[in-house]
Amino acid sequence: MNLLACFRPLSVCAALLLASTSFAATPATVVGDTSPSPVYAGSDVPAAHPTFTVRVMGKGRPMLLIPGLTCPGAVWDETVARYQKQYQCHVVSIAGFGGTAAAANTNQLLLNVRDQLLAYIKTQKLDKPVVVGHSLGGFMGLWLSVAEPTAVGPLVIVDSLPFLAAVQNPALTVEAAKPMAENMRQQTSKGKMTLAMQRQMVAGLVTDTARQTQVARWGQLSDPATVGQAMYDMYTTDLRQDVARIQQPVLVLGAWAAYQQYGSTKESTRAVFEQQYAKLPQHRIEMSEAGRHFLMYDDTSWFFAQTDAFLGQNKVAKK
Repeated sequence: MNLLACFRPLSVCAALLLASTSFAATPATVVGDTSPSPVYAGSDVPAAHPTFTVRVMGKGRPMLLIPGLTCPGAVWDETVARYQKQYQCHVVSIAGFGGTAAAANTNQLLLNVRDQLLAYIKTQKLDKPVVVGHSLGGFMGLWLSVAEPTAVGPLVIVDSLPFLAAVQNPALTVEAAKPMAENMRQQTSKGKMTLAMQRQMVAGLVTDTARQTQVARWGQLSDPATVGQAMYDMYTTDLRQDVARIQQPVLVLGAWAAYQQYGSTKESTRAVFEQQYAKLPQHRIEMSEAGRHFLMYDDTSWFFAQTDAFLGQNKVAKK
């Protein structure tokens, strides 16, 4: 099965959403983030987590929302608007994505994000927060739970897999993936692309043209070295066996429709998800009929219906 036909935009397409064309990044600013000021009165110390920033809205059970590659936390604005009356939403923006200032050191970026997120959960005394993650954020949600199975609550994984590099070849190992991952890191870190080409690739990720413009702009405003390192980290981290440690229920939402032109079917794409999540004890996989990679944008009603039902079935304690 062709790689693009099967899973794709997390990596190959996202590599084309780089911060390297006509827009200049605005340090420490989340582009397009117009949500209300946080109502949270916690004692967060941003210096303790230099690889990400957090905005907190709402009250109730804690919910951690993690965006995908090149996207700031603003990608979750509509989701926060829906859940902030029931949940205290902790919205993450990874440093270097979507116009936020890059971290001083990107070495082992995602490992550092993981460890700093776990420390954030502890210091903020978040009692088994729901984790909602898109793309890279979904991968991070799995990794948090693998590392400390009792630290987080139910997981909502939006179009993501435990080992992205093995989509085309399930037998692929981390060692075998490293040359490809290194080449991708090098090319992404230095690459430049026209806005027109970026928009063309983004069209495979999201349907609405206004959303395409926003996602492409976030890509342009992202730091290339950060994006390259994040892609390398995902391509060289295999969680397929480790997900057996995850104790909480997991909802996996998958997309396939944009890849019909490459020969994908709903059944063939679902089979990839089933294979990668086979070791995960409590999981349910649901496939969108028409949504592309940004399911919360493309199939919003379905996304909320699936998430609402899952959260209703898996209540977690309030903070």
